[in-house]
Amino acid sequence: MPGKKKKAFENVYQFKITLRDIRPPIWRRIQVPETYSFWDFHVAVQDAMGWTDSHLHGFQMKDPKSHVEVDIGFPNEFSSEQHLGWKTAIAAYFSLKNPRATYTYDFGDNWEHMIILEKILQKEPGAEYPRCIKGKRACPPEDIGGVWGYEEYLEKLNNPDIRDEEDEYYDFDFDPEHFDCAEIAFDDPEKRLKNARILECF
Repeated sequence: MPGKKKKAFENVYQFKITLRDIRPPIWRRIQVPETYSFWDFHVAVQDAMGWTDSHLHGFQMKDPKSHVEVDIGFPNEFSSEQHLGWKTAIAAYFSLKNPRATYTYDFGDNWEHMIILEKILQKEPGAEYPRCIKGKRACPPEDIGGVWGYEEYLEKLNNPDIRDEEDEYYDFDFDPEHFDCAEIAFDDPEKRLKNARILECF
């Protein structure tokens, strides 16, 4: 069965995504079509950062009309008034006058990302979007315990003498400094949405 035809677009939104509270910073610069929903954008952020999309997520940003902060993303117990990400366009919220949002992934580990819309550009002929054009440092491993757990993990990564039996499942071949845009593969957001089976629930 043929896939859904992609929406035509003329412009792309360039975002910088920075994982909060980690130094040196872990960040990505990506470009996505102006037609993207917040679900589409979520998938691009997950793929660019290196997360596995195994947990809930949400965007928090100011509504440009009401100037009230809203939650956009996947329905969850942490937000009773969640706007559905796959029904909400990024163009309805992001602009150069309203460029900032917080993206939270995994409400247990609570990975907070600062998102800034840097530019709105014309798409380049022949270019594939979304795309990552720059970034620094590797994404932390999943389920590591958030920022504090990651700091402890890095200490054990650099000092094998302080490791214990509970650390045997950790990947100590991890390189926190590694990042290469060429290694990023962006998934189809519609396919990811169907696999999540959320359309059957709402």
